[in-house]
Formats: sequence, structure tokens, C-alpha cells
Amino acid sequence: MAFVLAPVPPIPTWLVELDKWSRTSPDFFVGRPIILDLSSASLAEPGISQLIMALGERGIRIMGLEGAQADQVGPALPPLLKGGRPSAGGEVVEFPSSDRTKAVADVHQRTEPASLLLESPIRSGQSVIFPYGDITVLGSVSSGAEVVAGGSIHIYGALRGRAMAGSMGNAKARIFCSKNEAELISIDGYYRTAEEVDAKLRNRPTQCWLEDGALSIAALD
Repeated sequence: MAFVLAPVPPIPTWLVELDKWSRTSPDFFVGRPIILDLSSASLAEPGISQLIMALGERGIRIMGLEGAQADQVGPALPPLLKGGRPSAGGEVVEFPSSDRTKAVADVHQRTEPASLLLESPIRSGQSVIFPYGDITVLGSVSSGAEVVAGGSIHIYGALRGRAMAGSMGNAKARIFCSKNEAELISIDGYYRTAEEVDAKLRNRPTQCWLEDGALSIAALD
């Protein structure tokens, strides 16, 4: 299972936004295969090579290309792929600009507030990343899954995986869940692991927020 990165021009600005997003999850792309979707970026073969080199310097390995013409892809570049679709057990990245069924990691800057509503549970091994606003999950987040939002996170089921709110530097973001069994909770880079959460707050509805540079957790019931 691979992620898809969809760069948009101007490429230098897009790379700056990618760096800004990556600082909140510095190891997110490490060791993960990435497909580069060039449908929104008109690049010739030298430009594609330079972009792949720039991504490689950031620890992002490109396994294949989409959205390019065959004459743009020389033998020195990764292969041209077609027809990618998300696997039910794979990792899913949801962004508001995607109107396709495949996961598209479009990290260019947004000016309009937005939110993402997920009606299905987040299964183990899946990642949902939405850096432009809030994420609401009507189901549960399984152990081994993660939800990353630029705004707040609302989970109406059990939170058993990882929840990271305020990923773009929003210290006012919060995390709400109906049942706190989280492996990790983070807001704006401040985090607590399961071992650091008071046992009295486990298996209960909770909210999490930042206060004076510390991550606070309180029961809602």
C-alpha cells in the first residue's frame, strides 16, 4: 500500500508547505512507499528528476508516477503507474481536494476552513490525515490506527489508536472521544502515551486540550 503525493505549482512553495506539515510528524514518510501524482504539475523529465531528488532529501521514497505522459518518463525515473486504489486494510490519507477513490496527499495551502466527516471506523493500520480543519469520526479508531488533524478531533466511538490534533500549529485544537483507550494523544506536538494517562480517565469519555504548555485530559461524564 502506498501514499500518493500530488504536488501543485509553484513547486518550491509546495515543498515549503510539505516541510511545514512534516515537522509535526517528522518520521511519517520514512520507509513508506510513495506514488507521485503529477497531474496538477506540468513538469518535463528534468523537473520530475529534480522534484524526486528534493523529496529524497526529505526521506520520501518515490516508487512510481501517476498523471504523467509516457514521453515524460525516462528510464532513469520511477515507473509510470495507473489505476491505483486504496486497499481496505491499507493506509488512507483523506484530503478535501480529492474527488477520486484513491488516497491523495495534497499538501498545498488552503485558505478556506474545512472539516472531514468519516462515517466508518478507522481500522488498524490506517492513517487519516486532514491538515486543513477538524476530523469527526462517527465510529471507533482501532489500535494501530491514527487520526491526524490540523484542527480538532471528534471521535464518537472508542479511541484505541493515536489521535494528533493541531498538526499545523493550532494550539487551540482539542480532542474529544466517547471512550478513551488511546495509545497516544497529541496536540500541537505535545503528547501523552497510554502509560502517561491517569488510569481513572481510561475507558471514559474525555476531552484533551493544551493549557500553559501542558496537555490536559479531563473526563466528560
